[in-house]
Amino acid sequence: MKTVLFVDCCIRREGSRSKELADFFIGELEKTGEYKIETICLMDENLSYFCDGFFFRRERLLESGEMEHPRFRYAHQFAEADKIVIAAPFWDLSFPALLKVYIENLCVDGITFHSGAEGLVGLCKADHMVYLTTRGGIYADSDMEMGSAYLEKMCRFFGIDRYDCVAAEGLDIGAWPVEELLGQAKGRAAEVAKTF
Repeated sequence: MKTVLFVDCCIRREGSRSKELADFFIGELEKTGEYKIETICLMDENLSYFCDGFFFRRERLLESGEMEHPRFRYAHQFAEADKIVIAAPFWDLSFPALLKVYIENLCVDGITFHSGAEGLVGLCKADHMVYLTTRGGIYADSDMEMGSAYLEKMCRFFGIDRYDCVAAEGLDIGAWPVEELLGQAKGRAAEVAKTF
């Protein structure tokens, strides 16, 4: 059975359209019986961005080779997963800062990537990462959309071969019913789930 790491950064505890889309996708995976879902809800984690002592303590651990320190648990969990699913809303042309802080904690030389004379090499086991998001406006193929673009590049950085983004768009402009737009995104998510 393959392990799927589901990174939940849907922020709103109630009424999150991104979480609705994510729950649908995870449900499609669970139907197959092929996956063990391991969920990390970022809103429940005590994540810290790199500043002052927090950063320097990390540097000391790396210098002394203490790679099994609990400080690196997020990186180990991410590196060992067979598949990755990330869900977050479109905020400020990207995604919530909480997700960036999480990613910052994932980037550990020797766990999720290696930096050497040959350049950067991703060390993650996963072969596929899916990003599920909802957007109030329409940003597909726009240079104003930086969340999916960033995650796709991080996917390559981590050594994950395949990346898919499923987005429900135009939810706040009033041109189409929200449930219809979410339904279309769920249809695309179901197709991605089939080849996950």
